[in-house]
Amino acid sequence: MIVVDTNIIAYLFVRCEFTAPAEKLFRRDPDWAGPIFWRSEFRNVLTTQVRRRALTLEQACNLQIEAEDLMAGREFQVPSADVLRLAAGSQCSAYDCEFVVLAQRLNLRLVTNDRAVLVAFPETAVPLV
Repeated sequence: MIVVDTNIIAYLFVRCEFTAPAEKLFRRDPDWAGPIFWRSEFRNVLTTQVRRRALTLEQACNLQIEAEDLMAGREFQVPSADVLRLAAGSQCSAYDCEFVVLAQRLNLRLVTNDRAVLVAFPETAVPLV
């Protein structure tokens, strides 16, 4: 099992330059985990795609369902105090720190392409590529 940030999930479902590496990661370890917050971020990604007319609303709704099915049973609450502590001690957003806290609490790696997270938490975060 690995923790993945929302962008990694998005790469798997929305075609882009990082789709192939995300698919490779998924074949290697299909047990992806994330904080419950990933759902809201993913909805925002899909909304952006709909507004750009890269996806229809129906496609976006179907992708949300597929992604939720993928993550089912591996979505977790994270302690707010831990998130705030990490965010206050770094240049990362509280949103990003939710993923870091979860990875640390589960003693797992966080896969991300977020440069700030990779720099601030090298003991936890690893790049997709």
